[in-house]
Amino acid sequence: MTSALARLTTRSRTGVSAGLHRVRGGLMLAVQAGVAAGIAWFVAHDLIGRQTPFFAPIAAVITLASSVGQRARRTIELVVGVAIGIGIGDALILLIGTGPWQIGLVVLLAVLVATAVGGGTPLVVQSASSAVLVATLTSTTGLPWTRFFDALVGGGVGLIVMTVLLPLNPLSVVKRAADPALRALAEGLREIGTAVAARDPEGADLALARLRAAETAFAAFSAAVTAARENVAFAPARWRSRGALAQYVDGASQVTYALRNVRVLIRRVGTALGDEEKLPEVLATAIGLLGDAVDLLRGEWAKGAEPIAARERALRAVTEAAKAYDEGVGFSGGVVVAQIRSTATDLLRAAGVDLAEAPRLVRRAAGWHNRPRARRPGRRPPAPGHV
Repeated sequence: MTSALARLTTRSRTGVSAGLHRVRGGLMLAVQAGVAAGIAWFVAHDLIGRQTPFFAPIAAVITLASSVGQRARRTIELVVGVAIGIGIGDALILLIGTGPWQIGLVVLLAVLVATAVGGGTPLVVQSASSAVLVATLTSTTGLPWTRFFDALVGGGVGLIVMTVLLPLNPLSVVKRAADPALRALAEGLREIGTAVAARDPEGADLALARLRAAETAFAAFSAAVTAARENVAFAPARWRSRGALAQYVDGASQVTYALRNVRVLIRRVGTALGDEEKLPEVLATAIGLLGDAVDLLRGEWAKGAEPIAARERALRAVTEAAKAYDEGVGFSGGVVVAQIRSTATDLLRAAGVDLAEAPRLVRRAAGWHNRPRARRPGRRPPAPGHV
């Protein structure tokens, strides 16, 4: 009974802590939305004189809640969607009146038109919702152009709030998004290293499943980088963050490539274990070192430091993996070594090593820098007697 209560207390504390973390993460967006909605209503109602400008605060909130990194495009889609919905709604209601089937027909046509012009989900949704509002509130909304103008005011206010008045701190947003993605990758590498050492195929499968589940964290990281790039470009107050953001912006895609290579590595480990193929202990060590490199990269990025330690650890992983050839590996083991090298190259690129230098460093760490490169296909050796 006591242990059950202790577990329940622990879960409750964890849940509360996670909830508070989410609240802190969304607090700034909530403040932005509240301020934008209030300003949009004030501008449209008090300054311009619109009696019921409900489209203005709606447009402001939708603009701020749009997918990060695409707010400018989303705002344009919002305004176009309002125009389509209002135009179709007003035209049809004048012809066929109001009622359940009329509303259904208006929404159907608004969605079809929005889809036909190549609009994304926001345009389609806004067209449909605008058509519904026009069909149900015709008597109180005024002329069509006033509703369109309300949406334009709200969208403009939303953009001003997010870029000038209350711009998000892009560095904090990116750090918060990068942390779970990098932690998942580091933990996945350590789990597969443990599975290799223990020759545990179930452990390999579990590591692969967890990294697949981490796709959402990596997608959030990529979206945060896109949003940060947009925020820094359009928000003067955040221009000073450009230097600190460069590591995340330049390295995000490389970390995603590393994730893909690690997933290939895990599948090959599973094949090797299933075939009872020899996997030298140094491979487990090398994979664990890659996990350490990811953790070091996460910490050095968070401090804004040059990720020297992460580079060194990734190259150590390559050196350890190359020792597997001395102990003997089969086909799958050779693929695992190749994937360790590929992952290390991705991590070096994420750590700021340029495209040409990263493969050279990996070859040197593997002890292959003095080996002759393979002859290109189709080239014949010179004939005897020819220079």
